[in-house]
Amino acid sequence: MVLNPNNPNAEIDTKDAKEAAQTLGLQLRILNASHDRDLDGVFATLVRLRPSALIVGSDPFLNSRSEERLVALAARHAVPTIYNYRESVTAGGLMSYGTSLVDGWRLTGVYASKILRGASPADLPIQNAAKVELVTNMKTAKTLGITIPLPLSGRADEVIE
Repeated sequence: MVLNPNNPNAEIDTKDAKEAAQTLGLQLRILNASHDRDLDGVFATLVRLRPSALIVGSDPFLNSRSEERLVALAARHAVPTIYNYRESVTAGGLMSYGTSLVDGWRLTGVYASKILRGASPADLPIQNAAKVELVTNMKTAKTLGITIPLPLSGRADEVIE
């Protein structure tokens, strides 16, 4: 798993990921990246470790690099990778599981509308985007020599052929 150690949630994310891996009987290695120069080192380590997969942690820095840089590095080094947003999968990533950016933008519009109609921002409840989506890219899976099991692809909100 690649995480940005400068993210305030990094410690919690590390703890949660390690607990989940232990529950599943998997070995987890945390790699840190907080600058562009760190990403090449992360993938050099991945090539050496030969992991079965990579999880990209949720972080503004990593998310902003996912669609281009991380997808390209994962493809170059043939590392099956799961991202947070569908946009990384449409850019060629293997799969994503996370909140819908479109749903988040819709909620932002709803909030803006309420404020423009006179609502006080302090009176509005805090909300998170509720829609979580699973997106898989079958072309990338084929390139990586991976078969995505039918129960998983069948549950996907979108399957990119």
